[in-house]
Amino acid sequence: MNLEAFYHRHKQNWAFIYKGKDVRVRMRTMRGDVEQVDINWGDKYDWYQTVRHRAMHKLISDGRYDYWETEVDASSGRLSYRFVVHGGAERVYYGERWCAAEEPPDSFGNFEYPYISVTDGIHPPEWVRDAIFYQIFPDRFARGRLEEPAGTWEKWGGVPTKQNTFGGDLQGVLDHLDYLTELGITAIYLTPVFQAPSSHKYDTQDYYAVDPQFGSTELLQQLVGACHARGIRVMLDIVFNHTGRLFPPFQDVLEKEADSPYADWFHILQWSDREAGMPMAYETFGYERDLPKLNMANRELANYLLEVAEYWLKTTDIDGFRLDVANEVDHHFWRRFRERVKAIKPDAYILGEIFHDAMAWLGGDQLDAVMDYPVRDIAIKFFSSQHVDARMFADIIGQQLASYPQQVNEAALQLLGSHDTPRLLTLCGGSMEKLKLAVLFQFTYIGAPCIYYGDEIGMSGENDPDNRRCMIWDTEMQNQELFGFYQEMIAMRKAYPALRSGQIRFLYAPPGGYELAYERSLGEERLLIAMNVAPQPGVLRLELQRTAHPDGRGAKSEGSEAYAEIAVSAEPEVWEDLRSDEIYQVTGKELTLELEAYGCRVLRCISGEVGR
Repeated sequence: MNLEAFYHRHKQNWAFIYKGKDVRVRMRTMRGDVEQVDINWGDKYDWYQTVRHRAMHKLISDGRYDYWETEVDASSGRLSYRFVVHGGAERVYYGERWCAAEEPPDSFGNFEYPYISVTDGIHPPEWVRDAIFYQIFPDRFARGRLEEPAGTWEKWGGVPTKQNTFGGDLQGVLDHLDYLTELGITAIYLTPVFQAPSSHKYDTQDYYAVDPQFGSTELLQQLVGACHARGIRVMLDIVFNHTGRLFPPFQDVLEKEADSPYADWFHILQWSDREAGMPMAYETFGYERDLPKLNMANRELANYLLEVAEYWLKTTDIDGFRLDVANEVDHHFWRRFRERVKAIKPDAYILGEIFHDAMAWLGGDQLDAVMDYPVRDIAIKFFSSQHVDARMFADIIGQQLASYPQQVNEAALQLLGSHDTPRLLTLCGGSMEKLKLAVLFQFTYIGAPCIYYGDEIGMSGENDPDNRRCMIWDTEMQNQELFGFYQEMIAMRKAYPALRSGQIRFLYAPPGGYELAYERSLGEERLLIAMNVAPQPGVLRLELQRTAHPDGRGAKSEGSEAYAEIAVSAEPEVWEDLRSDEIYQVTGKELTLELEAYGCRVLRCISGEVGR
């Protein structure tokens, strides 16, 4: 066995409370290197009287490692544990301070979860795992006002640029809630609505004012109320990493420089030297001159921004914040932010924009979740361009799932496009078949799917600003068949809890191939998704997991330290195709599916339900 590949540490994504006092524990081994991993666990103050044993199941794999998981109860509140790794005739005991062939005589050196405290848990809002988000860029979604400030707006549907505006507003969103209800979404993500000179509003001028083009605070209140009446949540985008050049405190610094009371609100690198012709220099977001970076170490500034968040929660009853460039703001501020937000609305959703490993922000004390850009990236490379094969796709997904606790994965925002990326249809080269397969994955994967406005009717667009075209409201120009497909995906996700929680297991992902199959399971519910992301027909031979415990955890075997699978009935399994009502009967473990080019199947195990 490759002992160097063994890895575990307490808390974070390796040992975390999922519900109550049950702790999910994971361990890593080299891929394909070991046959089984067991866990021995008990109370460290009474180890010999409380120690128990259980076999772990293989949660997922990536390109290098297998990740094993099980759930153990820590009824006393304390948890001491070690792993037993089996490989052929070899057995290795693995703890925090040792890795040995002989079992240590006591519990000293075990891994420990010292005490199960509710306040240490990771608790994203329960509603998010069931949500279907719809992202709206207000200037381009819909006009509600008929009057137009002279010479201000472009003609609706015109060519977008970095500077122009089209007059979309909050009333336009309010006027189209019937459309969103018909689609089936349950949450709206609005890019910034606060006063700012640009069309995108990420250059905040006034944090306490809705931009006059979009409406007013009263109109935002009306919109949120109307959404809540329909069961739709509302999340606002807000920027605490930087502000706009017209932000009054920054204007004061430009005028008074070091004498400004706001001088320390920003990262000033150099004050101006008029004699030498040297202008004031300051840090910005990226290298955007008009986006000065805020100095969150300044207590007065931090308090000001915390009060901004409180104001909008109390004033409009919104359901959460999407936090722009969250990884460039210090952890201390986000801890304070969470305390203040959750004190007002405990189930408010705190979502961060972070493109890389975000575990440092996801321990339950800062963000609830992040936008899952790593999954979006590999999905685009697999479904749209075939730059990676099925094996690499499954490996990257496995790596990402193992990086976070289960509840964090369930609360992630799963996107395929946004105002920062080219449109999905454009990335798919105009292929509706490729787009549909990507969307099928999005809606059958873990995390809350998010639709970028217009994707559901076939809008296209290259990168910013082309991806921010005006929404098409002429039904003759909308792809109604695609709209119906999105409705189908939304309805399916709402119907089956296994698509919103539970486990995922890849059944087929061959290296060099573009056929893919995976199973989603929760309790007795099992769904199988198979797809062929290739321009020619494909055949998938899938090995199904036929145990009495679909979650893979097995059951206790009397007289043994390990847990094992219970023998199951030899009766055929019955699977129903959810999209065609075709029935498959599977004898043994193997199911063979023939898929046409860019074809797919979504099957549900209905064994025991045939006489329904």
